[in-house]
Order: sequence, then C-alpha cells, then structure tokens
Amino acid sequence: MRHGIPNLGALQAFEATARLGSFSRAAEELALTHSAVYRQVAGLEERLGVALFTRVRRRVMLTDAGAEYAARVRHHLDQLEKDTLGLMSRAGVGRNLHLAVLPTLAMTWLMPRLAAFHRRRPDIVVSLSVRTLPFQFADEPFDAAIYHAERMWPGTRGIKLFDEGELLPVCAPQLLAAQAGKEDPLADLPHLHTTSRPDAWRRWYVAQGRDYLPTVNAGPRYELFTMSLAAVREGMGVALVPRFLVESALQSGELVMPVNAGLHVDEAYFFSYPLVNEPGEALRDLETCLKDASA
Repeated sequence: MRHGIPNLGALQAFEATARLGSFSRAAEELALTHSAVYRQVAGLEERLGVALFTRVRRRVMLTDAGAEYAARVRHHLDQLEKDTLGLMSRAGVGRNLHLAVLPTLAMTWLMPRLAAFHRRRPDIVVSLSVRTLPFQFADEPFDAAIYHAERMWPGTRGIKLFDEGELLPVCAPQLLAAQAGKEDPLADLPHLHTTSRPDAWRRWYVAQGRDYLPTVNAGPRYELFTMSLAAVREGMGVALVPRFLVESALQSGELVMPVNAGLHVDEAYFFSYPLVNEPGEALRDLETCLKDASA
C-alpha cells in the first residue's frame, strides 16, 4: 500500500474545484453532491496538513501551495488518463491520439485533413488541444504536436509538413480604396501585429528598405492569426499573415495587398512526437496521412 498517496477521488475533487473555482461546479462535473466534493477536499487538506483554498463566503481561492499542488495533480491525472487510453488502444478497445496544435493552423489546414483521416480510419479518435509555445513532451499529456519552428524540436522525430514561405501584407479592399491618390498607401494604415510573430513588421520594413517608424509599432496586437484576419476583414488595418492563409481570399478579391512585397521566412510547420516512445499504429497512420496531404 502506498501510504503517501491521497485517495484518487479526493484528488479529482480537488483538481476540479481548483480548475473551476467552485465546489458546486466541480460537483456538477463529477456527478457528485456539493457536500461530497467539499468533504473530499476538506479531508485532503486535513491529511496534507496544508490549506489548499481560502474560503470567502461562497467563493474559494487557491492558496499559493494549493495552486502549485493543483498544477502537479492535473499533470498526473492527465498522464494517468493518457496511459489508460493507450492501454485500451493496445488492447483493441479503441485508438486515441491527443495532439497539441496551433489554433489557426488547426482550423484552416488541419481540420479538412482530419476529416479525410476520420473517413478512412473511423476507429481512431484524434483529440486536439491548443499550445502556442514550445513544451516538453514529458511534461504534457500529448502523443504528438503540430508546431511552427525553424527546425524539428530536439528529442523528437516526425515530418516537416510544409514551409511557411512568406508573410504578406493584406487589408480590406475598402480600406485600400480610401488611400487612393496617396504616394504611400501604407503610411496612414493602422498596422496590426500578431504576437507569435512580434518582429515581423520591423523585418518587413527593413527588407523593403523603408524606415520603421514608431507609428507602425503602435498598432494593436492580437494573439492569433485568426484574430488578425478578422480585424483585417473588418477594415481595422493591415496585417502580415502567411500566404497559405490568405491565398484564396486574395484571388477572390476579398482581401488585397496594399504593397506587392512579402517577407520571406525560414520557419516551417512540423508534426513530431517524442523519440523515447515507439509510435503505435494509430500515430504512424496519422503521420502517413499528414505526409500525403503535405506532398
């Protein structure tokens, strides 16, 4: 018997309460009563001898120790779920893959290919979670990741899906029409920045031999390309976005380039998984599907 490990039910009650910020919401998720969840968490605190929450009327807030413990418990519960699903997959009960993905790429490029993969292999369940920053597979419950980088992550193997190629300045046609007659159509346009490419506009201006003025850097910043593109379509400014995201919109005239000059980039999109794990049939089949789709 492992005397140092708390009851799994107590850990699940604590993790759900920490994540949802409420005993009631945790009880609803776990299909338990409010009092049952409260007793589980109170019992866990008593066993540990550490206050995990501060309680103010009906609100609960994590203590510093509780926040740290919640992150560790969540990681281990995720890993336990992954291990269980992996065992079920190998036993033939089902096949489950969990991928870390970039949100814009997932919505625009990956989903149509996953739909085709599902039609071919309906027995394989592929789940997606967003990760926009690099991570260690040992710290996250993922079988593989699709990410943007100059090269494949260390300690992984997989395939390069495709080169990003270049970033293009794009805006709405009506916004460009309002600049008619001006010597520099970019001069008075708000420049929209995407935080995953923080230096893109400066590099573009340098590549074109233009001065990078403070007014360019003053534009709004959006975390995702989908946000930048939504702002562009609403006429809020000009943004630098990958060609593959806007090629059809440029061809249809939905978007236009105020200046016919892109920014070459060396980064690419990769699909990879950790070297330490031998890929199963489901992962190998998905890799082959994505490789064929990228050819």
